[in-house]
Amino acid sequence: MSETTKRPVMAWTFVVTSVAAFMVALDNLVVTTALPSIRHSLHAGLSGLEWTINAYTLTFAVLLLTGAALGDRFGRRRVLSVGMALFTASSAAAALAPSTPWLVAARAAQGVGAALVLPLTLTILSAAVPASRRGAALGVWGAMAGLAVAVGPVIGGAVTEGLAWQWIFWLNVPIGLALLPLIRRLDESHGPARRLDLPGVALVSAGLLGVVFGLVRGNSHGWTSPGVIGPLLGGAAVMGAFWAWERRAVEPMLPLGLFRNRGFAASNLTAWLMSFGMFGSIFLLAQFLQGVQGYSPLQAGLRTLPWTAMPMIVAPLAGPLSDRIGGRPLLVAGLGLQAVGLAWMALVVSTGVSFLALVPPFVISGIGMALFFVPIANVVFSSVRPDQEGIASGANNMLRELGGVFGIAVLASVFSAHGGYASGTAFVSGLTPALWVGTAFVFAGFLAALAIPRGRPVRADSPVSTEGAPVLGPVLGPVEAPVESAGAPGLVPASGPTS
Repeated sequence: MSETTKRPVMAWTFVVTSVAAFMVALDNLVVTTALPSIRHSLHAGLSGLEWTINAYTLTFAVLLLTGAALGDRFGRRRVLSVGMALFTASSAAAALAPSTPWLVAARAAQGVGAALVLPLTLTILSAAVPASRRGAALGVWGAMAGLAVAVGPVIGGAVTEGLAWQWIFWLNVPIGLALLPLIRRLDESHGPARRLDLPGVALVSAGLLGVVFGLVRGNSHGWTSPGVIGPLLGGAAVMGAFWAWERRAVEPMLPLGLFRNRGFAASNLTAWLMSFGMFGSIFLLAQFLQGVQGYSPLQAGLRTLPWTAMPMIVAPLAGPLSDRIGGRPLLVAGLGLQAVGLAWMALVVSTGVSFLALVPPFVISGIGMALFFVPIANVVFSSVRPDQEGIASGANNMLRELGGVFGIAVLASVFSAHGGYASGTAFVSGLTPALWVGTAFVFAGFLAALAIPRGRPVRADSPVSTEGAPVLGPVLGPVEAPVESAGAPGLVPASGPTS
């Protein structure tokens, strides 16, 4: 296919995959500004609000790797269509929820659909874009996902106030129905046929559910009660069994050998720590603007714009910059700025704090989020072989989502241990230490980003080493080595360390 013929195909693939990724990523935080309305409408407590968020992110995270494997085996376009159909149907079920358990179940089903959609949008886009443009394309894809997370509170607030909280889910339905026939126009592709690791899926699902269940119940039931200690210890034991199983499984859902690559391990640890600190903080800050500051859902969403607008401004500049200097400097700078922003919020937050006092830390955190989301996908892809991109995509997204799950559970526990919903003063008493915990985890992510190997991008037409397995350009992605060089299945960086 000529370059001229490929351009419309690339453009169409980019539009469809970006919109699909934006849609499912939006549901991570679109609910946040609707939480007070859901709390009053369904008479939900703090644990119910936590599960409204975590039911989605937990199933999403656990099944991301399975979604990537299903796409490799049965066809990425076909599985993407199934995931989009499930996501659309479960969105309608969430909108119809008459109770908190119904809403939590619908959110869990949404997470399953999203797990089939998000990793496949990334691998389909990566396959459609030449190596010379992959850094920019994946950077914009990452920015779209990051933008969805950032504008979620604004959209959620506008819809909740203008219509009702149920409409944050109804809006997914026409978009999903419109995307389904468009997905069929994408080229079908397959990855290496892998056996589904069903024991691995069952073990990690049960283990994570036990740990998160114990964390959510800790403060309300007592950390030493059997109803808390049992799930925590049981979940940890099952996670240990999962680790042992993955080490000996013929085709594991999470190949632990990938983590022997320093770039892959450090970038994934960075993603987990960032999500832990940032999304756990956002869960509480969205409620602070309404419950303490007295803003309506729309007013609260609009007041996050100094935060949410930054990715739209910074991302178009950061994508090409990532191609030139590599992803590591952007990740380090982004996480450093996010840590500064959260620490600033922890210092100034109070019942009488003015909105203007929150603008500087919001802006700093927004710039930091943009600098993180733009290069992270390409940094991860650059550390694995082309045939491992699907599993790498799933692993990175899984760990990032799990960071949010644990962040919400832990920071909510810190919040309820020191404060609560009784008054504005009580809320701030819980929010302040929770923000400091979030800051600590984001700063740990900053330190982890420093461990990502240094490197500069390699042009697609640059000479590369041909020893060992297919060679990987540090930023622009895979550069196919000659056939005769395909040897051991290890990870071989291009001449020089990966970024």
